Amino acid sequence: MGSTRLPNLNRVMIVGNLTRDPELRSTTTGVPVINFRIASNRRFKDSGGEWKEDVCYVGVVAWQKLAESCSARLKKGSAVYVEGELRSRTLDNENGSRRSMIEIRAHHVQFLDKGDKPEDETKLSENTEYPHSGEDTEDYLGE
Repeated sequence: MGSTRLPNLNRVMIVGNLTRDPELRSTTTGVPVINFRIASNRRFKDSGGEWKEDVCYVGVVAWQKLAESCSARLKKGSAVYVEGELRSRTLDNENGSRRSMIEIRAHHVQFLDKGDKPEDETKLSENTEYPHSGEDTEDYLGE
């Protein structure tokens, strides 16, 4: 049997509202990182024709200048468009058990709430390198 080579594609686009205030921290080397959770709603009609709503909760992590900008502009309830990639990680709980989670590593965040900022400041992208593995990415896992 021949092997099929799949393209490398890992891209996520989602719109939602923050479920709580974001948490800005720094790694031991001083790299800013922020974590927040969003709720994304989907409305649909069921087989009986009635409107239903489904909610998907997903974690988001952003690094460096993007993290700092998100910290300054976002709070619980803020509406955002997030574009990035899915990342998985494993956490060790206090009781010694391991837990796996999938989150979005944000590359682009657009603030959707109307505010007093100019239009060009509502769209932010990560243009700098961020840690991919090693000490910096493990250091911020304070959950």
